[in-house]
Amino acid sequence: MSEVSSTQEFQYSSPRHQAESAISGMWLFLATEMLFFGPLFLAWIYSRHWNQQGFDAGAQQTELIIGTVNTLVLVTSSLIYTLGVSFIEAGDSRKLIQCCVGAWLLGLVFLWLKFGVEWRHDFERRLFPASDFAIDDPHRDGALLFFVFYFLGTAVHGLHMIVGLILVGWIIFRARRKEFSAGFYTPVSVVGLYWSFVDMVWIVLYPLIYLIGRGA
Repeated sequence: MSEVSSTQEFQYSSPRHQAESAISGMWLFLATEMLFFGPLFLAWIYSRHWNQQGFDAGAQQTELIIGTVNTLVLVTSSLIYTLGVSFIEAGDSRKLIQCCVGAWLLGLVFLWLKFGVEWRHDFERRLFPASDFAIDDPHRDGALLFFVFYFLGTAVHGLHMIVGLILVGWIIFRARRKEFSAGFYTPVSVVGLYWSFVDMVWIVLYPLIYLIGRGA
């Protein structure tokens, strides 16, 4: 269904042009984000190639259960938000709000498990890459490098999650003011793209952190 926006800006030739420009702009932004995450993942994989035993030693110290639960939480949150987009396409603003609230709460659960529980355990077990690093064997250097990537990757992803929560909260605020309808829901779609991107980044981080080298 084509959108008919009552808030068309002067620089656009039509409401459809405005909506397509917003979607394209978000895709372009996400492409620039991959210019950061792509090299990070490649450096991670390359470093593991030359420090396989050390990276395996580090991976074995991660908390697989928390990582797996968090993966399920984040995938579910994306599914719920996508349902919200479908509901607003049909003109159901109330169910959009319910879906956004559900996705927002699950995002909050993810952050609590990752940083409030898992990171706290990591610091308590002296797994932060510093002078008192807990792993003290021939694989120490590789394991320490693994945790450099681990903390960097999860910290940057966490910052993106926080931005995502702010954006979803913004959608909830606007939806409660009846600003979206079957004729106009571009912001909902744009934020959905960002939320799904954050999900996909974690899907790459999950095997890098918890699975690769787990059975070594």
